[in-house]
Amino acid sequence: MAVPTAQHRDTKEQTPGSNFLAWIRRTGASIASPVFAVVLAMLAGGVVIMLTTSGSLSDRFSAAVSAYQALWQGSFGSLQSLSFTLVIVGPLIFAGISVAIAFRAGLFNIGAEGQLAIASITVSAIGLHATNWPGWLLIPILVIAGALAGAIWGGIAGALKAWRGAHEVVTTIMLNWIAFYVADYFINGPLKDPAQANSTSPLPPQGTFPQISTFYNTTLGTFLPKIPTPQAYLVDTTFIFAIVALVVYWFIYARTTFGYEIRVIGQNPKAARYAGISVKWNTFAVMALAGAFAGLGGAFRLMGQFPYYLNGSAFRIDYVGFDAIGVALLGRTTAIGVFFAALLFGGLRQGAGLMQLSANVPGDLVYIIQAFVLFSIAADFLTAIRHAWPRRLTFRRKPSLATAGGDVAIVDLPGNGNVGSKGIIDIGSQAGNLTGESSSDESFDS
Repeated sequence: MAVPTAQHRDTKEQTPGSNFLAWIRRTGASIASPVFAVVLAMLAGGVVIMLTTSGSLSDRFSAAVSAYQALWQGSFGSLQSLSFTLVIVGPLIFAGISVAIAFRAGLFNIGAEGQLAIASITVSAIGLHATNWPGWLLIPILVIAGALAGAIWGGIAGALKAWRGAHEVVTTIMLNWIAFYVADYFINGPLKDPAQANSTSPLPPQGTFPQISTFYNTTLGTFLPKIPTPQAYLVDTTFIFAIVALVVYWFIYARTTFGYEIRVIGQNPKAARYAGISVKWNTFAVMALAGAFAGLGGAFRLMGQFPYYLNGSAFRIDYVGFDAIGVALLGRTTAIGVFFAALLFGGLRQGAGLMQLSANVPGDLVYIIQAFVLFSIAADFLTAIRHAWPRRLTFRRKPSLATAGGDVAIVDLPGNGNVGSKGIIDIGSQAGNLTGESSSDESFDS
């Protein structure tokens, strides 16, 4: 019979230092692969520049360095360049959330672009027929209408997946083209501006959002220093709503029952069904929610970016909904990851023009870098390198045999028929096994 010699301690109690170190390890493990993918893509892009440039090796290297300098200058090198980049980043965040939340449930939402298009057409149609409504009423209605239109378009694919077994990749791709042609019809038909070719009329002024610089000058700028030439900074206030959407997305998947259920479904649908989780209903709900986020992206982009109208055939060549797939993959479907991935993709898009003009490097290099990023993420090169790395070159701390100052107990040990044999065990090291808890620092969702 065991006789403890010291008071038993709660094994779940940890010091703040150990919690912080565990958080550091989890964070490092989660960002290592995306950072490695970006670095590898940049190196591969530099190699492509050197191979396609004439001259000596030093000239080729200088061309690669100049290209990346121009890329940085055009995207983040100044406040004005940053504002141009954030114009692209805002819709990318909404579309990236749309793809990421579907990934959480094990679904592949290729239809963010179609959901964005349908929402934009809906917002344009309502805005052009409500020109006399006040802004305090028109703006909320346009935002809600955009979200509902995207949710309906995404919910169609979710319903087909849940109750008919149709693969969401096929249905969302087909729905994309339906949305594109519907948009073309309305842009060149009922919503066409008679004074312009192949475009709709602009939204009424009370249904649009101002630029952040203009909004600042009219609010805080009344008693703080004003921003000179505010029209030079194009980012609008809808970017703030994109940040709010990231917080909402994090709260949904990390702090709600619905978020937990879709994560379980994404990990193992059979286990989720056995646990009493409605797989069909949650499949429909998550696709509708994904469509709502994409719809918000379409609504805010139309309402926030000058000239506040739609061009014909614009959605067929639009990149936001498709770049969102890369944003979600690179961001590992986390809120903070989606933000930084959208910042990277937006910076690549914005800086491509200056790179082509000043460094004489084709802007299509941006697409090559994006492809390398996705290729590295899909192939998971970092994990392969870790497995191939010689173990003798890896530092590993040897575990101690007993915890210093830990709780011990004297127990009877069977053996050789000696009833009185005694032994000593460390309660602290065995408590996790006795209670069935894992000592791993990894959580279900990083």
